[in-house]
Amino acid sequence: MASIFEFYIEFEILKNHAMRSAKEFVDQLSNHIEEAEKGKLKKFFKGDDGETEALGVRFGTVFKLAKEFKDLSLEEISVLLDSKYYEIRMGAVSIMDFQARDKKFPDEHKKALFDLYLNRHDRLNNWDLVDRGAYNIIGEYLMDKPREILYELARSKNLWKRRTAIVSTYAFIKKNQLFDTFQLAEILVNDDQELINKAVGSWIREAGKRDEELLCNFLENHAATMPRVTLRYAVEKLDDSKKHYFMNLNEH
Repeated sequence: MASIFEFYIEFEILKNHAMRSAKEFVDQLSNHIEEAEKGKLKKFFKGDDGETEALGVRFGTVFKLAKEFKDLSLEEISVLLDSKYYEIRMGAVSIMDFQARDKKFPDEHKKALFDLYLNRHDRLNNWDLVDRGAYNIIGEYLMDKPREILYELARSKNLWKRRTAIVSTYAFIKKNQLFDTFQLAEILVNDDQELINKAVGSWIREAGKRDEELLCNFLENHAATMPRVTLRYAVEKLDDSKKHYFMNLNEH
């Protein structure tokens, strides 16, 4: 039987859900439109859906408002994900991220967030949308669970799903669980997309901060043939002698 405290928490969540809506979020976001900000799309958006437009709101404002709407229901978040506007979808995934980090939301809700992220991945079609949510929504959820889904994502034809696979492992890295980062890097190391190359290099670098020997072993096997940008990111924190050694292997 649920405790009075658990009942109260559930009641508060449901009450706040009833008070908030996707329309209210969009209305409040629209109060902060700046024409000069609309140029951000060309700078940050790397997708090619032919639909996405910039609303013209600073990301700092998007994140602040998303935190205020942290109790938005999953149904209303899904409505936000339908938007053609970049900042509104960023707001949606930010709300999901805040919920995934919040201990007041039960495990069932975290599973629902995980499912929503994966089921609506077509709406998370840029590197920063993935990076905003994958760590907490996907990675943290999988901390004590099987991780086969990450290997499926890594083998996907979809660029953003592949990026989700490697970015999610930051949750594991922070707990010194490095195996999946390097295993997924094995799959992605020669990817033909620069946004994957940079992510692989960045995440094996972060894993290497925890275990430099594992990173160096990986580089011994792949440095000569991996994309140079991946290698540059990977060796960034190594001492100069190791950095030069591995970079010289890649001279071709």
